[in-house]
Amino acid sequence: MRKLKLQVQMTIDGFISGQNGEMDWMKFPWTDDILNYVREITEPVDTIVLGRKLAEGFIPHWANVAKDPSNPEYEGGVKYATTQKIVFTKTLDKSIWENTEISKGDLVEEITNLKNMPGKDIIAYGGGEFVSSLIKNKLIDELHLFVNPAAIGNGMPIFKELSEMQKFNLDEVQKFDCGIVVMVYKPI
Repeated sequence: MRKLKLQVQMTIDGFISGQNGEMDWMKFPWTDDILNYVREITEPVDTIVLGRKLAEGFIPHWANVAKDPSNPEYEGGVKYATTQKIVFTKTLDKSIWENTEISKGDLVEEITNLKNMPGKDIIAYGGGEFVSSLIKNKLIDELHLFVNPAAIGNGMPIFKELSEMQKFNLDEVQKFDCGIVVMVYKPI
């Protein structure tokens, strides 16, 4: 069975964006150690799953990065642009992006089917409602929580939709030179 990983940026108080989608709390520039970590977790990935809202910015951004070999993020841009993407949406009827298909089916059924197909790892990047649904339905096998050194007091959480307690084992903790700490959790 394929593994579904979540990679998400968050504040120390547990938000993945501000109340109005603000992301100015994210720590940049990233240092080589965190860039290497991201390369390691994305190398065995052949499918990216996204919610529509994040896809509208994520896919065009990385497609543009992949067109510019002088961009310092070029390598990542090529990986993200060429990897198969599935956008979960209720509003789009067809894909407007390359290497991307649309899923309008039941999230649990679609992700379960995807995990049972032959292939490499799958990674989810968001957005918030989509990630919350993945967590609520116990579909994620590894949570890579990139905790940024900022607290914002209020914003978009990813765990508020839980209808019951979920327990996790802490698999790894790593501090990066830029100040971000990644915590990797796996469901029990």
